[in-house]
Amino acid sequence: MNTIDNALEPSGETTGLGHVLRPGKIDVSHGTILYVDDISVSFDGFKALNGLTLVLDAGELRCVIGPNGAGKTTMMDVITGKTRPDSGTAFLGQTLDLTRLTEHEIARLGIGRKFQKPTVFEAHSVFENLELAMKSDKGVWHSLFARLDSADTDRIAAMLERIGLKAQAGRPAGMLSHGQKQWLEIGMLLMQDPQVLLLDEPVAGMTDEETARTAELLQSLAGRHTIVVVEHDMEFVASIARKVTVLHEGRVLAEGPMDRIQNDERVIEVYLGR
Repeated sequence: MNTIDNALEPSGETTGLGHVLRPGKIDVSHGTILYVDDISVSFDGFKALNGLTLVLDAGELRCVIGPNGAGKTTMMDVITGKTRPDSGTAFLGQTLDLTRLTEHEIARLGIGRKFQKPTVFEAHSVFENLELAMKSDKGVWHSLFARLDSADTDRIAAMLERIGLKAQAGRPAGMLSHGQKQWLEIGMLLMQDPQVLLLDEPVAGMTDEETARTAELLQSLAGRHTIVVVEHDMEFVASIARKVTVLHEGRVLAEGPMDRIQNDERVIEVYLGR
């Protein structure tokens, strides 16, 4: 069962919100899947985040932009549990406090993160990479040598089709192009059934054709997953953006549709230029 669609169950804990919650599941009955509220993080006196507040609706595709040092990476670090905030809260759904959970617990709840540089098992085939990433209780070596059932095989085949690597299924991942490795890693994340995907500069180093294909892929995923794209390529952002958040000095400077952001004098001054 999908955790987004099945946050309610007859057993669980009744809250002041007036409904019964399924422990450990994401409750998005009010439409919000991620709520970052007044988060601050300091490193040696430097405020990487300064009262950051961000709200994401379930299934939305959000682009986050801003100059270097704006707090984009630290924001993702807080959401994934890599960095503990000095103050503020971060909730997955209405009930799951991310600031109290470990990185592993957050990943298991359904937040997947892709860093800028793709990380794949280069000596293994594309198919095997997806198999290893598949959400299961199997160990890595068991996953490699155990016989897949038909449902698993069908699921991997469907993912190969989705990420455009069906023809590369038997090829070692190390022989893929940079863009293909990026798609494979996105596919590996998707095999783990994430509810939220955090993607750090997914088109950096891609050709124009690969960039266009990545835009199509992310747009096809929106609605099924909540996607946060941190990116500097403004053409790419404009091609996929439904809502854009601009960070500056650790907090939200502006937020809204891309056309409004492009004409915001504050954003032009600190980031886009004239």
